[in-house]
Amino acid sequence: MNDTYSHDEAASSGAKTYAHDWRKKMSDHVAYALLVYTGLQIFATMGAMKETGLKLMALFALVVLVAAIIPACRWFEKRWRDLSDEQAADMAYESAFKRDLAGLWILALGLPFVLTMLFKGIALIL
Repeated sequence: MNDTYSHDEAASSGAKTYAHDWRKKMSDHVAYALLVYTGLQIFATMGAMKETGLKLMALFALVVLVAAIIPACRWFEKRWRDLSDEQAADMAYESAFKRDLAGLWILALGLPFVLTMLFKGIALIL
């Protein structure tokens, strides 16, 4: 297998430091996606609260929706966490990584607005 590693001090001491680690990259993206999702969800929910006047329902929905996204993000991260060091540096995983990354960011950026629109629709019915 073709190992990709950098030649820094750790590498010269006998340890391999991988220049490309899909596990770390996905973990970083999951953390950032959770921050972005939570920020957008708060922003969108606060706007919906002002428009509908249903503050208690909106706050409950906010807590539930933030808690619900965590398992989805963990699923993305788990797919990559279990890779070996060689697999984590293997460029053959690039297309799968990009596919998962696109799904993660579509979820993080789109879901807050879709859920807010759903919340506003429910508020109109009530």
